[in-house]
Amino acid sequence: MTVHTLVLLGTKKGVFVAESDGARTTWSLRGPYCDTWPINHVVGDPATGAIHAAGGNEWFGPAVWTSLDLGASWTHSSRGLAYDEGAEPVKAAWSLALGHGRLYAGVEPAGLFYSEDVGLSWSHVDGLQKTPTRSEWTPGGAGLILHSLVPHPDDPRQIWVGVSAAGVFHTADGGATWEPRNRGTRADFLPEGQNYPEFGQCVHCLVMAPGQPDRLYQQNHCGMYRSDDGGRSWTSIEAGLPSSFGFPAAAHPRDPETLFLAPLNGDTAGRYMPDAKAAIWRTRDSGSRWSCERTGLPQENAFLNVLRQAMTTDRLDPAGVYFGTGSGELYASADEGETWDCVARHLPSISSVETLVLER
Repeated sequence: MTVHTLVLLGTKKGVFVAESDGARTTWSLRGPYCDTWPINHVVGDPATGAIHAAGGNEWFGPAVWTSLDLGASWTHSSRGLAYDEGAEPVKAAWSLALGHGRLYAGVEPAGLFYSEDVGLSWSHVDGLQKTPTRSEWTPGGAGLILHSLVPHPDDPRQIWVGVSAAGVFHTADGGATWEPRNRGTRADFLPEGQNYPEFGQCVHCLVMAPGQPDRLYQQNHCGMYRSDDGGRSWTSIEAGLPSSFGFPAAAHPRDPETLFLAPLNGDTAGRYMPDAKAAIWRTRDSGSRWSCERTGLPQENAFLNVLRQAMTTDRLDPAGVYFGTGSGELYASADEGETWDCVARHLPSISSVETLVLER
């Protein structure tokens, strides 16, 4: 059986696909797809091989693109991807997640939709709009976006979402009701004495540890955190990192203790990798200690930024780690971050990086 490794890239000018085998030593690149729409997130379904891409903006409108032939051809649909008449219109689809026979989409302004027919039509999970605090949510720098979608692997009624800049929210009843889960996360930009609100935190990325649904990791505008109780409380794990600021986090596919980060130098200092030296930081003990992995990454004039959905892992052993930059480079490691190669350059700004590993 042949292993086929795909890295799916969402960019400001369409979808690109990098391809390799199980060794991941040589890569080919194809694209752009999706008529060069601005694409915010691309995911692949390992069960079917389908690829889905969330995109749009105020000019194009929102849509989710789908390919059933690994990118050779695409269709897109926005049917049902809208709020009721009179509400602020949906500007773009921002995030995707697969779970329990559904394809979920997070949109701007923040809302949640699902499809049960491979993206052809969409239904609104309107309970999120009915949360008591919804009218008080304020947008982050990129807008009021629902960018992190984390379905529970076993319980289809549980979902966690991350909204900038409103925080983390959880439903236990399939989306009918939602509760904020932000206790212990800071909002340093609020007035003194109001830095730990019930909601209003600027969460940047939310991921789940493999095999432990109650363990969540969160990169926030104001720190790095771990929760061991499904987000009911959060503990800071930023000690040992060069900065409390960054966007993406990527979980190991099998080890719940291992996490990868791409810290930036701060929210007002340029938002590039500290000292303009590229590095990915890794923990093997759920955030108690961090190591800095640089081998193969540029160590001079590397003014690189990595957006919230632009880092991921694959499910191979050893796990591959990948990140894309705002300046259009794709970096890959086939040994869990020990060494790195640049496998693509001069792409449009990369918004998201995900993997799809197929065995055929």
